[in-house]
Amino acid sequence: MLSWTVIDFGSQLSAGKELDNALAAIKWGTDYFIKAHPQANILYGQVGDGDADHACWQRPEDMTTPRTSYKIDEQNPGSDLAGETAAAFAAASIAFSKSDSDYSSQLLDHAKQLFDFAKSHQGIYQNSIPQAHFYSSSGFQDELLWAAAWLFRATNDKTYSDYLSSSGNTGGTRTMFSWDDKCSGAQILISKLILEGKAPSDGNWGSFKNQGEQFICNVVQKGSNNVKKTNAGALWWDSFNNLQYTTSTLFLTLSYSDSLSSAKSSLNCPAGAISSDRLISFARSQVDYILGKNPKGMSYMVGFGSSFPVQVHHRGASIVSIKQSSAQVTCQEGFNVWFNSQSPNPNVLEGAIVGGPDQGDNYTDSRSNFQQAEPATANSGPIVGVLARLA
Repeated sequence: MLSWTVIDFGSQLSAGKELDNALAAIKWGTDYFIKAHPQANILYGQVGDGDADHACWQRPEDMTTPRTSYKIDEQNPGSDLAGETAAAFAAASIAFSKSDSDYSSQLLDHAKQLFDFAKSHQGIYQNSIPQAHFYSSSGFQDELLWAAAWLFRATNDKTYSDYLSSSGNTGGTRTMFSWDDKCSGAQILISKLILEGKAPSDGNWGSFKNQGEQFICNVVQKGSNNVKKTNAGALWWDSFNNLQYTTSTLFLTLSYSDSLSSAKSSLNCPAGAISSDRLISFARSQVDYILGKNPKGMSYMVGFGSSFPVQVHHRGASIVSIKQSSAQVTCQEGFNVWFNSQSPNPNVLEGAIVGGPDQGDNYTDSRSNFQQAEPATANSGPIVGVLARLA
């Protein structure tokens, strides 16, 4: 999502002197992915054991839990993991195409290899890495579409357009865009290519576009199966980390609004045509809610505004910095002294987006309230582009 931000909103990032920071953040991740992909059909997908890690509350510098590495390969496939990583590589290759062509080419090579691996050795990754049960995948067809769409965007190669045009599954109209369900993201990416005249509009292509647009219609409350809202009007999907779905969906909405505007088109919804300006206004109202215009008067971005969560469910933030105290914090000591403390976190995790309120707009600022108080990169990654576009 950060790469997509650079691609679509790079000029805004540059104007705010944040483009280099965005590229550095992307490279931090892609450098790791390169190391995790030592051979064409080998990809390391997890380090450590989630059960052991959850049994401890420690700073990263103090961790004593096993750092065992787990991989997928030809005998133990994971098309979802390989496909998602291929998409990440392909998107990043576009993001770096102007500033570092050699690195961009390297990323694209990894993307192509992993897409081929995902197609030729199919399977769900947690069947090969049982320790990954905390993030079990519901399937891999969406990741294959997502990867093919990004590779087509990066290369304009017929190999990937043929895959998309011949796919027996275009995803249908989805109910969310998430780490586990990439269909609506692929559909909107393809729809943008169609509006730009870089892809046809018949057959599968037309289905991708119609389904992606209907998802946006449902988001902005003009569809046939509208997304639920809280009492105060915030989009609402789930009681566990709801804002991850909000930020990713708002990104799609704003990205597509710009494509509609450039094409001098509008979004045709069951409740009527929606202009790009109205899509932007809707997204802005949702961001305003996240940043404090809500019944709690609380910003759900840590460090922003006068009131924000201070007991974020985050090990590193909740324990005193090792620069202030080098004494090791043991596994259980972390729970006894820091997790169970009623004091604010000693470190402010600036910019993090927490899970957010429930459907009644209620939020309990407690470290133990992981459903609402836990931040994630799935929350903060997409909002970078959202804020860049709205700035």
